[in-house]
Formats: sequence, C-alpha cells, structure tokens
Amino acid sequence: MKKVILYTDGACSGNPGVGGWGFVLRYGKAEKRLSGAEQSTTNNRMEMTAVIAGLNCLKEPCEVEIYSDSAYTVNAFANGWVYGWEQNGFKRADNKPVQNEDLWRELLSLAKIHKISFKKVKGHADDEYNNICDKLATDAVKNFKI
Repeated sequence: MKKVILYTDGACSGNPGVGGWGFVLRYGKAEKRLSGAEQSTTNNRMEMTAVIAGLNCLKEPCEVEIYSDSAYTVNAFANGWVYGWEQNGFKRADNKPVQNEDLWRELLSLAKIHKISFKKVKGHADDEYNNICDKLATDAVKNFKI
C-alpha cells in the first residue's frame, strides 16, 4: 500500500460566507496542489472538503497521513466521535443531529478505502505545507466569482 501525505486547510470570509479549501498531496517527490471555493458555507465545511478533495484524488487505496489545523476534523477521528455518530444515526449524545452529516458520511466512506491517520498542526505557524494550504484556501476565497 502506497504511503502518501495530505496537508489540508479551509478558510471562510464570514461564517457562513464564501469559503475556500486547499490541499497539497505528496507521494515521494511528486506533489499535487488543488483548491476550490463555495459561495455560502462555513469554515468547518471547508476544512472537511479539503480532506475529501485530497482523498478523492487517490487512484488506489493508500495509507494516508493527513495534516490539518482543524481540531473539528482531527478530533472527530482521533477521539472516535465520528464512529459513534455513525452508529447513532448521526445523532449526538443529546440526540440532536450532527452538523455536516453529508461530509462526515463521505469522509467515513473514504476512510473505508484508505488507511487514514490525522495529525493536528498549529495553524498560521511555521508548518510550511499548512501555510501553503492556507494560501491556496484564502486565494480561492479572494478569487471566487459568483
């Protein structure tokens, strides 16, 4: 199984507002960078969309180390919350619906194809690839046209 590294970030101008996402996918010396934007969204949705977009670029099952500054996304997997939500029909402990169910379902589906692990990085700090992803996401917001 190939080992790849995926760096991701999301950004939003207003929350909700115009949002952008960006990722850098690395395999050996090869690198793919991609970004996109949506008109009315949230920062959390853009963080998750960056991960989904990166994983969707993989052509075969891979072992993927995902670096993200999104505590929302990282903690949901690292603490197993997302698996509990899935078992409970995407209801939280207080029986309210989990936000972003569509994206959690898509991430869980991708997690069944790939062996994924998440690493939390500090945003807007000294991680070169996180900073690249941040620029991709914020540029996508700036360049968004309706």
